Amino acid sequence: MRSFWAGFIWTATVWTIYLIGVGEAAISEGGLLGCVAFFACYFLSDLFRRNSFIYMLLVTGSLLSSLIVSALTYEASADDTAIWFALLMCSYLMWRSFTRLTRAWAIAFCLIGTGSLIILTILVERWPLLPYVATYAAAFLSVSVLYRQAYHAQLESTTRYDALLDEYRQLKRNVKHHEDAARSEERTHIARKIHDSVGHKLTSLLMQLEVFRMQAEGDVQAKADQMKRLAQESLQETRIAVKALQEEEPGGMQALMRLIRNLETENAMQIEFVVRHGALSVSLDNDQSVAVYRAIQEALTNAMRHGSSRKMNILLESPGGSVFRFEVSNETADDEDRAVVSGFGLTAMRDRLEQAGGTLEVYRLRHQFIVRGTFMLQS
Repeated sequence: MRSFWAGFIWTATVWTIYLIGVGEAAISEGGLLGCVAFFACYFLSDLFRRNSFIYMLLVTGSLLSSLIVSALTYEASADDTAIWFALLMCSYLMWRSFTRLTRAWAIAFCLIGTGSLIILTILVERWPLLPYVATYAAAFLSVSVLYRQAYHAQLESTTRYDALLDEYRQLKRNVKHHEDAARSEERTHIARKIHDSVGHKLTSLLMQLEVFRMQAEGDVQAKADQMKRLAQESLQETRIAVKALQEEEPGGMQALMRLIRNLETENAMQIEFVVRHGALSVSLDNDQSVAVYRAIQEALTNAMRHGSSRKMNILLESPGGSVFRFEVSNETADDEDRAVVSGFGLTAMRDRLEQAGGTLEVYRLRHQFIVRGTFMLQS
């Protein structure tokens, strides 16, 4: 739509200036009728871009309309205005044909335009302009051919690059999908092994302890009660571990976006989320992804509990592609910089990041609390 209005305004302006320049003679000599014919053919041609033959006929009609008007109004125009107008419209239409027609049709149209310009110059008996018009048309045709070759070479290169990029992204998605599927299958396999072996043996041990307890007396019965309780606790912990293995820990951009959305909707928080330097294209392994998610979750929870404002900022960045960094900051009521005393939450956060190969920095500055985590990326 934008290109349509740009073409309409440009052509309408050129025709208006020319018709005003030739004055009242344009009406009597058929200038307005030729203008209507030009615009009719020019804009109808856009409906037949897929049909090169019809498109070329309509563009040729536009070309001939402008040349006929130039020939009819030549006597009324000042100096060589008609020739320059015809040259301008012919150049525009030839360039348009080179961008929308195949090479053979475009060259054919340019030859028609060049021949028409030379014939117009001969008809109006402007012999001094003939060498210039012929030279200009030949140069324009040569430049157009070279431009078309370069344009299509670049277009082919861009298309090939986009295809390779799409294939690369698809391969990355497939690899990620297969990794997730393999990880999930392995976790399920381990959980099933624990459930079938350890869980079964603990259950059997509980039954034997119960039989032993019922037969025992005195201190032996008390010891049997204690052993039974320990076995029950072990079985319960085993079931919890199996359940944790069967559940995938949250991580990645989708889990982070769900966390932000929940905090904003359920706790009326205002979170500004900023991504810089291609952080979304960084490939983190599962442990790093989970560690980032848990660290941001803990930092947001602390900010919600201890911050003086409902506004928080989250920044993800990967400067140079060699480092991945996340930062969570919020406003506080502190009037001066103070040392940070790490509690259980910050200590667990730091340990988790270090286990995943990262580092954690915590700052309490004036009116601001900052949690920053960093991972060095492998090249």
